[in-house]
Amino acid sequence: MADQSIPEARSPEVPSQEPVPPNTPSKDGISRRTLLSTAGATGLVLGAAGGAVGYAAAPSEATPLSSLGADMAMFHGKHQPGITDGLQAKGHLVAFDLTAGAGRKEAAALLRRWSATAERLMAGEAAAHDDTDVALDAGPSSLTLTFGFGHSFFARTGLEKQRPVSLDPLPDFSSDHLDKARSNGDLWVQIGANDSLVAFHALRAIQKDAGSAARIRWQMNGFNRTPGATAHPMTARNLMGQLDGTRNPKPTDSDFDKRIFVPATGSNDPSWMANGSYAVVRRIRMLLDDWEKLSLQAQENVIGRRKSNGAPLSGGSETTAMDLDKADAKGEYLVPINAHARITRPDQNGGAAILRRPFSYHDGFDADGVPDAGLLFVCWQADPLRGFVPLQRKLDRGDALSKYIRHEASALFAVPGGAARGEYVGQKLLEA
Repeated sequence: MADQSIPEARSPEVPSQEPVPPNTPSKDGISRRTLLSTAGATGLVLGAAGGAVGYAAAPSEATPLSSLGADMAMFHGKHQPGITDGLQAKGHLVAFDLTAGAGRKEAAALLRRWSATAERLMAGEAAAHDDTDVALDAGPSSLTLTFGFGHSFFARTGLEKQRPVSLDPLPDFSSDHLDKARSNGDLWVQIGANDSLVAFHALRAIQKDAGSAARIRWQMNGFNRTPGATAHPMTARNLMGQLDGTRNPKPTDSDFDKRIFVPATGSNDPSWMANGSYAVVRRIRMLLDDWEKLSLQAQENVIGRRKSNGAPLSGGSETTAMDLDKADAKGEYLVPINAHARITRPDQNGGAAILRRPFSYHDGFDADGVPDAGLLFVCWQADPLRGFVPLQRKLDRGDALSKYIRHEASALFAVPGGAARGEYVGQKLLEA
């Protein structure tokens, strides 16, 4: 886990996608927002006499949706959604493999279906066919769907010449204990929303759209704090209780696009990756029983930051630059030499930077009561060989946090740029 994080949803540092007016009509001429705003017009209430149940009278004016449900991300754009958007409360990561006999034609039809479904669901509309009605009463809830291609996809579709060099498999790391069944995949879908039913509705729709063209290889469920749960926007905490990722690149940084997105020109990547990015996905189990036995001071020495407010041990606030040379009266560094935050600083790694956008997870307990919990680590970069790989190699050589985590699954996906109106994601690759 690098010392970088994306601010919570609604943070002013990470601008939301362009909002859609609430009365934008759907294909049937009635906006989903308008329809949903009348959902609370009637309801059950307890009667005053003997707890009798009756129907409440309809209010004179429709009750509007809360801001949480009404927030909407845009499907079409320069980049795919779900990369620079704020952290969402619920997430699903799912990888698919093309079925035997399915090739480029079937993959193109599948991405066309997935894109059409994503556009509708992100607008708060029902799926075009066989909608399950799971999200019938909800607004868009900041739903995003993001699609990517794995290394194996290109051989399966006869597109090897279009496979980016940056998609070469990640190297082995000493901290890896990888389950191959939960790693890699031909196709990848990231789903995020601020409502669990909205997120599940999207997951089910995507799985149904796969039809006979693809089957699920693995699927992981995650969560974050619900936007608005804190008094003010702040860096999210992970399951270790730490503020996770203070130094995340921000879209306002002058070099943000250069670090995170493949440029439209001047890149070694194929042209279909213009404005796209690379997603590294890692299931990182946290050994919480061992971690929670440490004293507060020991935990802070492992990370290199205060647990209470994320400030570096060298002093200041969360955003204060870390003084790596500052020592105590005994001459010992205030930020230990193997502290996680020291090792992952970009200026200590040739400027390597990643945009973290993770979810926490909890998949129950082992037979001996040990929690199967941790981080669904998702990071974005223009080139994983200059982003994730050098950082992870550095961590491999002496990160104090390594003793308390275990990397159990891994994948790398090429995520093309956003689809223009009338296009589907990956069209420039599949119809080249």
